[in-house]
Amino acid sequence: MEKMFANLKNLTKTEAKCLNPQVLAFVGDSVYTLFVRTMLAEKFDVKSGKLHTLANEYVKAGGQSDALERVISVLTDAEMGIYKRARNYKTHSVAKNADVVDYKRATGFEAVVGYLYLIGDYARLNELLKLCVEGENNEG
Repeated sequence: MEKMFANLKNLTKTEAKCLNPQVLAFVGDSVYTLFVRTMLAEKFDVKSGKLHTLANEYVKAGGQSDALERVISVLTDAEMGIYKRARNYKTHSVAKNADVVDYKRATGFEAVVGYLYLIGDYARLNELLKLCVEGENNEG
């Protein structure tokens, strides 16, 4: 996976680690959503409304918490540090219809995705994202 927007520079690991965890999660949420939508568009020949419904199952807090479960055992020490920092970040909001634990885990997951994207480690990002959807059902 090459950088989608060639005019944007990759951050150094230090620069990325210095970002607020919520900023990493903000970027990671977008990257994961684009990955899921692209995967579903390639996999299913259905209308966009159905794709939206399918995508929501992946990108809502519970779905991201499930995705984290598939990759947490293979996170590096650095990735685990990013995850824990974002998961434990004090926030006063929780997504509607989300369990607090799922929301915090999803935020940590998103931060790892955002971190890998921002530093340009696309091989690792692809590796983790593929694990997130591995074994999913093929119903459309």
